[in-house]
Amino acid sequence: MAYASPARDLVALADLHPNLARPSVIGVVIGKTDVRGFPDRKNIGAERYTFSFTIRDSPAYFINVSAWGKEDYVRSLSESFRVGDCVTIENPLVQSKEAEREEKFNPVTPSGYKLLLSETHSVVKASSGYDMDTRLLPLLHLPVKDPQDYYSLGDIMANGQSLDGRILNVLAAVMSVGEPKYFMTSDKRKGQRCEVKLYDETEMSFPIVCWDNESIQLAQSWIPRETVIFASDVRISFDKFRNCMTATVISKTIITTNPETAEANALFSFIKDSACSGALHDRMDEQAKDSINLETIVDVYTVEQLKEKASQSDGKLEPVYGIIYGYLSTLDIDENTSKVIRNRCSVCRFVVSEGSNTCTFCSEVSSDSRPTFASFDILVDVTDHTGTLPSCYLSDCVAEETLGCTVHEFLALAEDKKTALKWQLLLERSKVYFKGTLAPSWRTGLKVNLLSCQLADPREATQSLLGKGTGSKRLHH
Repeated sequence: MAYASPARDLVALADLHPNLARPSVIGVVIGKTDVRGFPDRKNIGAERYTFSFTIRDSPAYFINVSAWGKEDYVRSLSESFRVGDCVTIENPLVQSKEAEREEKFNPVTPSGYKLLLSETHSVVKASSGYDMDTRLLPLLHLPVKDPQDYYSLGDIMANGQSLDGRILNVLAAVMSVGEPKYFMTSDKRKGQRCEVKLYDETEMSFPIVCWDNESIQLAQSWIPRETVIFASDVRISFDKFRNCMTATVISKTIITTNPETAEANALFSFIKDSACSGALHDRMDEQAKDSINLETIVDVYTVEQLKEKASQSDGKLEPVYGIIYGYLSTLDIDENTSKVIRNRCSVCRFVVSEGSNTCTFCSEVSSDSRPTFASFDILVDVTDHTGTLPSCYLSDCVAEETLGCTVHEFLALAEDKKTALKWQLLLERSKVYFKGTLAPSWRTGLKVNLLSCQLADPREATQSLLGKGTGSKRLHH
């Protein structure tokens, strides 16, 4: 298959071979890696830069492309297009690939060749022409692997650590997309990380982690509970810290968003049915902290202002995120352990029934019993100079951060130590991040979840209460 171009005839990827003189190809970009630098062996002290991408021009054919050169050229080229764009490549070097060596780190392709780009000889540009785009764009929704060749999330969980280190394919729906988190590596390079939670008919929460900017940008375009992905060649590993299986996007991975396959359509139906039943609503509340960046919460409220906002909402209040400078006025953690610690399902994190110790949510999806874990579930009162918010939720990892101990460490404390811990926190001026949602059945008409509760900087708290703020903070009047 070849496309006509006003400039020259385009060669189909299936027809490429090294003897072609100045070939031009067109394709839609289905995968792309970040730019990396390497020491230049021919020029000691200098670095060469590279990145790779994969283009497709038909259901059957796609090929890997690599660019090498100086940093300015490689970075500029990389920034000129993204996954999902159509590109025309003029005069690439067509080389035979060493499949075993190259496919260890690059996507597996049906082509026996690879394309190399150089600054002096090759040109890459986004394609223009409505006809080209409409022919190529549907290829974005075709997985590069057999659509039936994948593991369900339940399969991965069931096989557990026996899959540690394996490269395999996953078909799943997107439950939530976390905020990208940035850091500096030990060798002073900028790094980033983003965690996406997946689900399907067999498991309700499974993490897939992106470490490169390209996959993070792609993930940010996914709509939770509406997007399905087919991720080919992800690495499965056992996370010892969290005691669970995870997937990682690697340089071999190609992710197909909303694939057009029978298997994906069945998963779309499951998403729709789950959304209609409302079964996922509370599940998302439990995961909210994973995807909320506290740095983006800047609005400061008093208790009185928050109550007024709820009372004037006419039943249409969107979730409110904000900060209260106040203190915990009730924290009953030393009376009855059963009131502050509940068992949760390890899969969906719902609080499970004490009598049966089974998760009613997961039992709707699967009859298999799910393991549970102990988690804080504490009701606290938050008070400031204007009033009190009763029965706010301090739960799970937020509670662990606030108390400064895990559930197991807490259970090991003697009663007098629990009382001492309570009085370390009670009535101390704190900076409380919260999420408030309208709840007519609640006493105050407002359900409040604490997202963070740490001792406040006295000066910052005083400035906010005086309405002066601290730069990015805003006090609501």
